[in-house]
Amino acid sequence: GAGMNAVTDWWNTLPLAELDRQQWEALCDGCAKCCLHKLEDADTGEVFYTRVRCRYLREASCSCSDYPRRSVMVSHCISLEPDNVASLDWLPATCAYRLRAQGSPLPAWHYLVSGSRESVHEAGVSIRGKAISDEFVHPDGYDEHIVTWVDQE
Repeated sequence: GAGMNAVTDWWNTLPLAELDRQQWEALCDGCAKCCLHKLEDADTGEVFYTRVRCRYLREASCSCSDYPRRSVMVSHCISLEPDNVASLDWLPATCAYRLRAQGSPLPAWHYLVSGSRESVHEAGVSIRGKAISDEFVHPDGYDEHIVTWVDQE
């Protein structure tokens, strides 16, 4: 064949299982919605997002301040992997991993499409300017911070 270089939009054509580690990490759209604390209804299993974010998240850049050690520092921090992403139905509808797991193309604001890391913020999809650190909210009070904008573009 012509080799991988011939596939310019690998993010819309390659199945998740065929991505290498570099491509897998590159697929993240940088919205940081998965770094928001979530509440689960014990009876229905329904997941509610709050605007309370992990204290290790840098909100301005929507990036983790210690990404390699995130699961060590925060026991419930879930690492997205090719073999578990399809089962994580709490991921936002806008999440690149969820979209690709469903066979949908990436949106225009994704930086791989737009060429700019700022477009996710400019489109209002990221949590920049919308969150509060968990340092300032008691866990019993998370339900007062439930938000509905997570699944909307």
